[in-house]
Amino acid sequence: MRIRLIVAGKPALAYAKAGVDEYLKRLARFGTYELVTVKAGTSEEVSIRLLERSEGCFRIAMDERGESLGTRAFSAKLTSLADRGDIKAVAFLIGAADGHNDALRASADHLLALSPLTLQHELALLVLLEQLYRAASLQSGSPYHRD
Repeated sequence: MRIRLIVAGKPALAYAKAGVDEYLKRLARFGTYELVTVKAGTSEEVSIRLLERSEGCFRIAMDERGESLGTRAFSAKLTSLADRGDIKAVAFLIGAADGHNDALRASADHLLALSPLTLQHELALLVLLEQLYRAASLQSGSPYHRD
């Protein structure tokens, strides 16, 4: 199963760029992880672009109103999606500063929260990548995750 991270704008903050590069490099040994950026803009514009770029994927919108999962439950969720057989790609959608519009939330297959706090979108991307790496490590039996 391919993982696509579709985000509004390229990371501009130095720590975010470095962290994104590091986790994409680490994740490469576990499968196909692709970072796709769309042009930033209003919530409406970005939501339309995110939906267009995620066509044909199982869509997970990152939203503070979404389901909160612990690391093991997140890993299990990814495993269950991969095991379904009908899902070839999962797209994680991260909006711009104003978040997602209602149409995107309604079109998403799942809403997922990284935190009940609102996170700046570059930080949300970095946290999501780390959790994807942690989940992949768990699935492979690597000792990275500790309970």
